[in-house]
Amino acid sequence: MTVHLYLSLIPEALIASMLPPEEFGTYYSVGYRKKVRGQAMFVELDPDFRHDFFPIEEGIARCVPHDDGEPKKSVYIATYRVLEHIPIQDLKTLYLVTQFGETLSLERSRTNPVEESGLYMYQEIAPVNPLVVSTLDPLEFYRFLTQDPTSMIHLPAVCFVDLRLGDLAIDPEFGELKDLPYDRVHHLRECLLDLKTKTVHTKMVDRVHKTEYPYRMINNGIFIGNMEKLVFFPLPSREELRNKYYRWWRSANS
Repeated sequence: MTVHLYLSLIPEALIASMLPPEEFGTYYSVGYRKKVRGQAMFVELDPDFRHDFFPIEEGIARCVPHDDGEPKKSVYIATYRVLEHIPIQDLKTLYLVTQFGETLSLERSRTNPVEESGLYMYQEIAPVNPLVVSTLDPLEFYRFLTQDPTSMIHLPAVCFVDLRLGDLAIDPEFGELKDLPYDRVHHLRECLLDLKTKTVHTKMVDRVHKTEYPYRMINNGIFIGNMEKLVFFPLPSREELRNKYYRWWRSANS
C-alpha cells in the first residue's frame, strides 16, 4: 500500500500515513473512535521528499498495515521545526478540513493575489499563531517576516491566512460589521486605528490566538513561504464553493 507524507499545519507535524488525503482528513479532524473534533489543515508532500533533519525512512518503515489488514493511519515523524525544513517545491496539494471531516483540496497558484490599498488581518498558522493586523499586503507581510533584515521579528518559514475585514479595512472606526464573526471587535477597531495613526506596519490583536477560524472568513487563501519563496493556495470564490463544493461549504458554515 502507498505511504503518503503529510505536512500538518494545525498542529505543525510531519506524518506518514497509508490513508489517501480525503480519508486522512476525516481521520485527522474527527477520528474514528476518539472523542475529538476540530479543523485540520495539511499539505501532501512529494513522496520522494527526504531531509536529514527527519527520520523519514524509519517513519515509513513503521507505516505497515495492522494484522487485520487495516491501513496504518498515522506515524508521527516530527513535531518540531517541521515547516522550516521542507522545501517549497516539495509542497503539493493543500487540504482544508472542517471540524466534521469534509475535505477541500486547494492547488498552488502561479501568481499571488493583486491587492487594493487598505488594511489587512492575518492569522498566522505555523510556526507561531498570533492574530495580527497590518498595512502590508500578503506578499509584503511574508517578506517582512522572512526576509526583512531590519525587522526584529524573523521566521525561517511561515504559514498564514488572510482574513476578511469588510468595511473595517477602509474605515476601522465606523465601518459596519455586517457578517464579521470576530470576538472583541472594539479591540480590533483600536488595533486597526493604531495602524492609521502610528508609524507601525503591523499590530498584534491576539498573541496566542487559536488557529481555528471560520473558513468563510478567508479573503484570498493560504500562504506558505520560507526565506527563498512564497506559494499561494487560493480559496475558490463563494459562488464556486456553494455550487461545486456544497457539502464542504455547508460543513464549514455549520
